[in-house]
Amino acid sequence: MRKFSILTAGVALLALGACAHGKGGRSGPDEFSVARQAPLVIPPDFSLTPPKPGAARANDVSANAQALDALFGGTAARSASESATLSQAGVDSDDPGIRSSVGDPGTTVVDKGATTRDVVSAPEGDGQSAKATAPK
Repeated sequence: MRKFSILTAGVALLALGACAHGKGGRSGPDEFSVARQAPLVIPPDFSLTPPKPGAARANDVSANAQALDALFGGTAARSASESATLSQAGVDSDDPGIRSSVGDPGTTVVDKGATTRDVVSAPEGDGQSAKATAPK
């Protein structure tokens, strides 16, 4: 009889402990409390006119140009400090055909030695099979 009453009391304590953490109230948001807001109002005039048949499109710009404008802000005027930095960096002295002349056999190149060539031509991998050799 005593075990039964202890078991009943334990079950009752567990059941009460599961109800709102013993606070007797709710701790989460109330789904029935709704704040009323004013309805959205569309402004009366956007100065938009319907397109005329056969006329050129007003926004006849490529998708790439629109993306660049959205990302970088279009062709905004450079500030004085930005212009000075770019002129000191030599942005106005670039060669537009540089990509064509880089592979030309007559182009003067700097020999950086065999070490750089070996590093660039090294096989891909984790380097577990790499071996060091003494310079000759």
